[in-house]
Amino acid sequence: MPARFDAFVVFAEMRTGSNHLEASLSALSDVTAYGEIFNPVFLGAHNRDALFGMDMAAREVDPLPLLDLIRANTDGLPGFRYFHDHDPRVLDTILDDPRTAKIVLTRNPLDAYVSLAIARQTGQWRLTNPKMAKAAQARFDGAEFDALLAAQQGFRDLIQTHLQRTGQTAFWISYEQIGDLDILNGLAAFLGSADRLAEVPGKLKKQNPGQTADKVENADEMRAHLVRLDPFQLSRSTHLEPPRPADVAPLMAAAESPLLCLPLPGGPTAALRDWMTRLDGAPPHEGLKERELRPWMRKAKGFTSFTVLRHPLARAHDAFVEVLTGKGPEANTIRRILTNQHGVALPAGPEPEAHAAGFLGFLTFLKANLNGQSALPVKPIWASQAETLAGLAQVVLPQRLIRETDAQADLDGLAQRVGRAPQPLILERPGSGPTLLQIYRPEQDDAVIDAYRRDFFQFGFRRWKNS
Repeated sequence: MPARFDAFVVFAEMRTGSNHLEASLSALSDVTAYGEIFNPVFLGAHNRDALFGMDMAAREVDPLPLLDLIRANTDGLPGFRYFHDHDPRVLDTILDDPRTAKIVLTRNPLDAYVSLAIARQTGQWRLTNPKMAKAAQARFDGAEFDALLAAQQGFRDLIQTHLQRTGQTAFWISYEQIGDLDILNGLAAFLGSADRLAEVPGKLKKQNPGQTADKVENADEMRAHLVRLDPFQLSRSTHLEPPRPADVAPLMAAAESPLLCLPLPGGPTAALRDWMTRLDGAPPHEGLKERELRPWMRKAKGFTSFTVLRHPLARAHDAFVEVLTGKGPEANTIRRILTNQHGVALPAGPEPEAHAAGFLGFLTFLKANLNGQSALPVKPIWASQAETLAGLAQVVLPQRLIRETDAQADLDGLAQRVGRAPQPLILERPGSGPTLLQIYRPEQDDAVIDAYRRDFFQFGFRRWKNS
């Protein structure tokens, strides 16, 4: 039966015990670990700048051949360590390859941070003789710790998500387990090694035993900072709305002026088109393919891209009106699903109370729909503006985010900036029936904030009644 793996990688961080784990793996007769072969500062180990004929200059040009070199020059299973700040050009190749075994080594991030701070202070990175241990106290820096924590957590999340998407699994091992003989031999079995350890290699020693608080000179300051952290991410919003693709067709490039409008579905697109037409005396270019947009961007030196954001409640109401007045099979299907599956009481006429009740039901549906709790796909006219812009950002970023309530003044400024006379932005309410002002109820603000929390948070919208 062929071997499952022909190489392995240990995903780790500094001061997580990766040297100790690597020594244990290399003690297996058919496993060889080569260290941090993609560390930007050295090649595999400190003071080493070449491996199997490849030096750091060649690795800088193209690091990928090094993966083939360690396979070709190793009897048994070769491996290496990879940290979040190593050469990013090889990461996708490593993660995509099912023949490369993945080992994820973790450690309490506070312990790792304190150990790193002490090592930097003493210059002692490895310890083989306890008599040579250098003692020191670290100084806790909250901002530095937070930045390191975010980088490492983001890296682990990236690894886990990538493996899930490609149907792979990793062997997860903690700092506390690297001295457990049974677990190490379980790791050997995972790698497909025919060898087993009789004992844990004991050359490397633990450098900083004792309580974490005793290793820090400003322990009270550290405790006060840690209290403010959110290790269980209770404050994090979970966004289940599906990502939007980058659709450049709706973009409007001005006929003459260096202005690029990124209109959002459900926003004042018609009013912006008319404004751009009046500005240059000709309609803007629309329906551009990405290959057509890029020449315009290169030609329009110093162009300004902008988006006009509509208040989520006003935008949701326009979507509701479109649902009520839409024609054709798709519109009929949406109304049937809203009524039968989500209990939305769609108004039969223009009576304000019935319209207000139906709109509140529609807002409740929007929360479910955006959170993946509806069989009905998320329609562009009610998708969150944040997710729509995230899709567009794959092609072009808006340099100006303009709220609709501030649009006239901001557009006047843009016109003057490109040497054009200011033009009026004429906003028209779509559809028919009661206006939002006529049917507004405070509970609608509560419901729309619940549905579009991300838009409110990212764009700073207030409750509609206060806008």
